[in-house]
Amino acid sequence: MTPSVPPLPRQLARTRRLTLGTPAQVTLTEDGATALFLRGRDGTDTGTCLWARELAAGVERVVVDGAEGAVDGYATDRAGRLAAFVRAGGLWVARLGRGGAADMLSRVLSGDRHPVARPLPDPTGRYVAYLSGRSVRVVEPATGQDRAVAAPGPEDGPEVGFGRAEHVAQESMGRDRGLWWAPDGERLLVTRVDEEPVAVWYVADPANPAVPPRAVRYPAVGTANADVRLGVVDVVTGAWTEVHRDRAAFEYVTDAGWDAHGPYVSVQSRDQRTVRVLGIDPASGATEVLAEQRDDAWVQLVYGLPARTASGALLTHLDRGDTRHLAADGVPLTPPGLNLREVLGVDGDVVLFTATPEDDPFSTHLWRCRVPGGTPEPLSAEPGVHSGVLRAGVLLRPGDLNDLAEEPLVPLRRTLHRVTERRLCTAVHLPSWHTPGTRLPVLLDPYAGPAMQRVTSGGGWATHLSQWFAEQGFAVLAIDGSGVPGRGPRWEREVHGDVFTQPLQDQVDALHAVAAGHPEYGLDLDRVAIRGWSYSGSLAELAVLRRPDVFHAAVAGAGVTDQTLYDTHWRERFLGHPDTSPETYAACDILRDAAKLSRPLLLMHGLGDDNVFPVSTLRLSAALLAAGRPHEVLPLSGAGHRVTQEAVAENLILHQLDFLRRSLGLDAPPR
Repeated sequence: MTPSVPPLPRQLARTRRLTLGTPAQVTLTEDGATALFLRGRDGTDTGTCLWARELAAGVERVVVDGAEGAVDGYATDRAGRLAAFVRAGGLWVARLGRGGAADMLSRVLSGDRHPVARPLPDPTGRYVAYLSGRSVRVVEPATGQDRAVAAPGPEDGPEVGFGRAEHVAQESMGRDRGLWWAPDGERLLVTRVDEEPVAVWYVADPANPAVPPRAVRYPAVGTANADVRLGVVDVVTGAWTEVHRDRAAFEYVTDAGWDAHGPYVSVQSRDQRTVRVLGIDPASGATEVLAEQRDDAWVQLVYGLPARTASGALLTHLDRGDTRHLAADGVPLTPPGLNLREVLGVDGDVVLFTATPEDDPFSTHLWRCRVPGGTPEPLSAEPGVHSGVLRAGVLLRPGDLNDLAEEPLVPLRRTLHRVTERRLCTAVHLPSWHTPGTRLPVLLDPYAGPAMQRVTSGGGWATHLSQWFAEQGFAVLAIDGSGVPGRGPRWEREVHGDVFTQPLQDQVDALHAVAAGHPEYGLDLDRVAIRGWSYSGSLAELAVLRRPDVFHAAVAGAGVTDQTLYDTHWRERFLGHPDTSPETYAACDILRDAAKLSRPLLLMHGLGDDNVFPVSTLRLSAALLAAGRPHEVLPLSGAGHRVTQEAVAENLILHQLDFLRRSLGLDAPPR
């Protein structure tokens, strides 16, 4: 008798990968007394509410009820007493009293006359700026007075918009905004984005042939980027002062800000080997270089940087050898062996950040440091992935708020290892019913790419999905190899010029090391499969194409096959410009290996994916068919890069399981 399949795939789909019910976008009021955050009422509630928690009393209350329209995001003034958000297409504000009670909740604009997006209150709470079509508008909630302060003029083409974050800023740089208020609320630093030079690509829905394709501006490798300019705008007069910078030499705007010491912007060259932080004179638009970073491969962008302390110290990072340091005015603040991950915030002259110690790459710990002259102080000790918010000296950790997310239906049975001379971080998941020495087919379930660390002491939906596959009769291995963050800049830059060869070799080496070192796991190396999505989808494709001696089946979703089909900023970071480095693109071109396929391969792709376009999978399938290589293709109608439809997301995982069983000749596992 065989067991029923645990319903984790449906749970992941129903709970949006276990995120519903978890506090998100947490901020503290200026006095540190109240926390604001977004959360549903339980682990399946999609009607996200805005909540307030009075920290001293431990009392939570709903500020904005999501039952009347979900609150997808919000922003506050400096004090944290005015919150602005979009609901049902309109612009709303909530004024909060002590303890987060809503003294006033009102709809400022209906959105009927002007569409409303990304509202941002000024620090004083007098105005709210928002995006409306291609313009930036400012409204005064107290009076309802509303006006455009930055809008396309007669000389601007139809692809010019203000306050936007262009595609590569959102997808590759981590910048999702194009508006920054002055501390006094009288001026704005605003982006002007012209996408006319960017190529037009189309996203079609073959399941609905009557619907015309959707045109998107996509800056593919080697092609033109959007032209991004900056200006300082007076919110009363609308006067625009152009910010002067060398856009030809530094075409990327990676981040910007405006604090008590003035506005600033971080810019990057097209080859990504130079980053400059520029101070801006808001009266004239003139700029001066405050800091410059160079690297022969690329300058890494660190979330939360650049930033400044209250006393004016400029925070950046320094890469030296195997360590990424937090730095103030060019001087390292953190010691060798402690790798900076993110800067979470600056509270006066105290910096809150996360870092990974060299001797425990599975963990990300929370630290703070006073600038200048302070010594970094650890704020977490237990293994795990830690985070927090700091304001007015109050430190708020995720565990301080009620998490209503559902418990995963499949408990973890996982062991962490470091294997081979390269000390590869590896997680081994075994079935709960496994007995030592019992032979198990092997499923490699990595991400293994430069965007994400997969093997940590923390949990996460992907970790529980690996365990679910283990319960179906596999020994599941997740392996972090070359290029994965957390092990320092030298490790990350191993993939410069070739994003696949060493990462794939690391998967093979770790697999063999675990099998040899732990015979009790019973790894059957004659039945090895690999699955992946996005970067790991590409890795899975290459695994069966280049190493069929090791891998006997692969499941690959949304992988980039021809590397010129991805965007400029992300792919050129690793492979350079195709005009000057054609050999690096040739070496990473999966289509060239299509004729080598001798193992079962399942390809999956969302036909609405505008991050990794489905052309990658379709071209690989065509090349395999032309070479006479059997394979399976599963097109996902209406799905994007992430599959969100509940039934589709569930059955997509079940289909993968069925394919793996068929390909490796497996029956359902014993009870």
